[in-house]
Amino acid sequence: MTSLADAVLPLIRTRSDLYRYSAANAHGQDMHEAIDILEAAIPTTDPAEIYTVTHKALASSLKVIARADDSAGIIGDACRRLLELHPRAAASARMPVGKLIDWMMKFQFDDDDVDYFELDPVAYAPALGEVGMAAYRTRLAEVEAKLGPRPAERWNSGHSHEWFTLDWNAQRLAVLDHDIDAIIRTHAKDRKVAAWLEDTAEAFEGIGEINLAIDWAKQATDFDRGHQSLKAADYWCGLLEKHRPAEVLDARLFVFRKWPSSSSAARLHKAAGKSWPDSRDEVVATLAASPSDAVLFALLTLKEPEFAWNLAHSLDLDSDHTWAELAKGYEKVDPIAVLPIHQRLVENELVDAGAQHYRLAARRLAKMRKLSAGTDQAAAVNELIADLRETHRRRPRLQQEFDRAGLP
Repeated sequence: MTSLADAVLPLIRTRSDLYRYSAANAHGQDMHEAIDILEAAIPTTDPAEIYTVTHKALASSLKVIARADDSAGIIGDACRRLLELHPRAAASARMPVGKLIDWMMKFQFDDDDVDYFELDPVAYAPALGEVGMAAYRTRLAEVEAKLGPRPAERWNSGHSHEWFTLDWNAQRLAVLDHDIDAIIRTHAKDRKVAAWLEDTAEAFEGIGEINLAIDWAKQATDFDRGHQSLKAADYWCGLLEKHRPAEVLDARLFVFRKWPSSSSAARLHKAAGKSWPDSRDEVVATLAASPSDAVLFALLTLKEPEFAWNLAHSLDLDSDHTWAELAKGYEKVDPIAVLPIHQRLVENELVDAGAQHYRLAARRLAKMRKLSAGTDQAAAVNELIADLRETHRRRPRLQQEFDRAGLP
């Protein structure tokens, strides 16, 4: 092997047991280090050598991820980095087009280890050239011809992977061709899924058709009130921020009215800027239907802890998580006032047994001691801790966590 291969490939390959989460994560970091070395060598290394090492590293990385617990996604991200580098390296090395197409077809249709990764033919267009792309399209057509009639439901077909791969290629080739009708046909399909409409918008953005992208993102936003439409709404507003900033405020107001929450209110608040007072009353009144959202918005976005505190009480807030956030924010205003909140949260935490519950309760009690230190509430907090120790005297792990937190 070359010196570059000697530096890169041993960090990609391993015989270690990667079904252990920690071992997989550690090896994933090694893989990223290897790719850093590879990328750093590009300006000063023969392109043919860069391609050879990249190609071998990619093949090895796919074998690695096939037998790893990659719950954290570290190894998968390394594989994607190599998949992004591979077509660029192939173009720089001027790889033989026929050989490259053979590999692309095998990767997508014959390798059982990689059915969760896709190749992007758009990225390979510079390496294949016009003649190569035509040959690649012919090879795809040959695969489709062998499959027979297209099934009504791809997932019920014995060739679901092949049909998925062909459909993916059709989408990307439509983008490569800047073919508006083909993009709509391959991405929007029958227009029965909001995510497909957003996919169409993203494809149009990719080819610089911004007006079409905005139009299709709005269609996805209007589709229904589901999570896909909500995601599309944020994408729609993002497009407007970049390309039609004058329309952003109205869009953010539209999204808030359709999906009122602390998050959509925060985005509206940011878009409103100096005109925020015009929307404040409507937003506060709307969020009152969801006390947790109303309190979090007042606390985290408006930065008004007193207002958030009053809302929590007037709206009968019943979310422990939000009360915890509020206590943390309001303690700067009145540290003694939040002590009953902390006490209730401790008592709720101890309803369930378990080390994590005990640890969180102990930390909160330690916080209460800090807040009450030097006040007439200090003795009451220590008395509460003593009562809890007595009540839960048969929970040795609780006693241990209280001791570790330095509680009396």
